[in-house]
Amino acid sequence: MRWLRRLLGGKRVQLDPGRQQELLRDVRHRYGSGSPVRFPEQVDAITRMLDDDDGLMVAARVVCEAADEAHADLQAQAHDVHRRTGRRLLVHRRNYRPLWKEAGPALRWPLFALPSGLHPYVQVTAAVAVVGAHARRLGRVTDPNPLLTRVFEVLDLTVIGCEYGQVRVDTDAAALADRLISTAGQVLAAIDDPPRLPPPVRETMRRNNTLAVHDPTGPQVVGGINLGARMRETLLA
Repeated sequence: MRWLRRLLGGKRVQLDPGRQQELLRDVRHRYGSGSPVRFPEQVDAITRMLDDDDGLMVAARVVCEAADEAHADLQAQAHDVHRRTGRRLLVHRRNYRPLWKEAGPALRWPLFALPSGLHPYVQVTAAVAVVGAHARRLGRVTDPNPLLTRVFEVLDLTVIGCEYGQVRVDTDAAALADRLISTAGQVLAAIDDPPRLPPPVRETMRRNNTLAVHDPTGPQVVGGINLGARMRETLLA
């Protein structure tokens, strides 16, 4: 594995697992929907807190935990649908779009109900931003390929939530989507042999529709986001 050879052959990175646990505990318990501080300000605070190699490891863990927990939640939802109706739903992590096309109204968006308490617009958005900002260092501390897979997975869920109407597209949702796209591009650029873009990304890039972006505190439309165009300009560069 190239990332492992790079880690072993380069300058040793000193990591502190104990400090990582402390950082992760702070990120989980000091921030989130229960805080009176606005989401963007919480994101800024977390990104400053995680601005070193230990913080990068914590950010990678947050992204992976969010993806893993969302997948487990969707599996549980599919099992519940089958128990109640006899209808079998297939949950594929590489592409959730067929699941939503088949049974979207019967499902709830999983990122708002992560059992660890991570909030998509706070801890997840901040973690994604940290991963992107330090993408060039990922190969010194971990294997970037599985992490990139999880970034794409959370991006898939975020786009689905916006496009299928289960998530109100406000500035916080748009910020998460935009950071996921940017970070995916930064990690792709940092990988020696980047993988092929996953099916939901390729499908979204074929579209050119703009979603209205609302103020988080009211009904006003304050802008728009074209996810397909944003992906094309970032991921095909």
